[in-house]
Amino acid sequence: MKLSQIFFVSLDSLKTNRLRTFLTILGIVVGIFSIIVIVTIITMLQSSIESGLSLLSKNTFQIQKFPILHTGGHDSWQRYRNRKDITLEDYYRLKDMLKQAKYIGAEQWQGGVIVKFGNIESNPNIALAGITAEAMNTNNWIVADGRDIRDIDVKYSNDVCIIGKDIVDLLFPNINPLGQIIRIDKKPFIVIGVMERQPQLFGQSHDNYAVIPISTFQNMYGKYSRSINITVMSNFAEDYDETIESAIGFFRTIRKVLPGQENDFEIFSNESLLGQVNDITGGVKIGALIISVIALLAAGVGIMNIMLVSVTERTREIGIRKAVGARKSNILFQFLAEAITLCCIGGVIGIFLGIGIGNLAGSFLNASSAIPYDWVILGLSICIIVGVIFGTYPAYKAANLDPIEALRYE
Repeated sequence: MKLSQIFFVSLDSLKTNRLRTFLTILGIVVGIFSIIVIVTIITMLQSSIESGLSLLSKNTFQIQKFPILHTGGHDSWQRYRNRKDITLEDYYRLKDMLKQAKYIGAEQWQGGVIVKFGNIESNPNIALAGITAEAMNTNNWIVADGRDIRDIDVKYSNDVCIIGKDIVDLLFPNINPLGQIIRIDKKPFIVIGVMERQPQLFGQSHDNYAVIPISTFQNMYGKYSRSINITVMSNFAEDYDETIESAIGFFRTIRKVLPGQENDFEIFSNESLLGQVNDITGGVKIGALIISVIALLAAGVGIMNIMLVSVTERTREIGIRKAVGARKSNILFQFLAEAITLCCIGGVIGIFLGIGIGNLAGSFLNASSAIPYDWVILGLSICIIVGVIFGTYPAYKAANLDPIEALRYE
């Protein structure tokens, strides 16, 4: 028999016991569905995170007081809080020492700011950044209209600002915002620029912010009110790691960290953040895979039992096939094909359900749709392996039946 004939004979055999076939396939569907639905959601979240958390420019890292993601308990957080704040003086010293960097910027943030123009006032939910001129480059902030913050603005503490698109939509729905005077926490500022829209994260806007010179920021909120972040861009990707090592060495000197002591600051980059996210989601994927393998093993045992029952029920059929010339290999492949077909049908159904429901669940988080192609291939491969492993013994038993004894079987 050709492989195509074996396949169609297997399908006919499965059709004769529809309920039993359905219940057997259901176990495979549950096993594959459980992993694909979880991995689909994780893939959607990762895709949204990668597009929304690209906070820095290429070849750029940030030096800051606190880690970007904190997973320790209260004691570890207390250790971070006890670190010295990073000051603007630290920034200028590092800038003088780290000559190999392309750009070195500094920034401070204040949340819960109110912005007002005329009679229109925002909720206290605006983020305000005080920056040096080069922070525009290191943060990949692009001015759509107007101009950047310049060194002269920082030097003379000019009362100028650049605003995000959300503030424009709120305060200036019908007029050009450039040159207008707005109040940020009651202090007047001239709008000199409007930022390009930033990528969204889970459907949440990143354009609800304003930018002012860091010297003006410190005049408003106090010079030592909070630690600053220092962003550094290397000239090329090839010297990125070397620039990080040099920055760490210089900054340890600036901070007077003794040899052998751990850094009292953190290095953050887009890659490090995504790496931490991947570490977290990787554990979830492994957990889902383990649960799915257990479910598939249970389904595989069910397949073996069903196939053994099928061999017993079709003993006379096997005898007739052997009597008319079927070889052991024909019988073996026929029953093995039935087991693999059961697993593949269940796997395909589980994959389609997992992708569909996973994307539906992810859409509630405003994540972009995704298909985890690598896990789809892995799921189908596992189905075939389960079919081969648990279908081999029943197929071997069927292939080795004595044709005379099989013909006598009632």
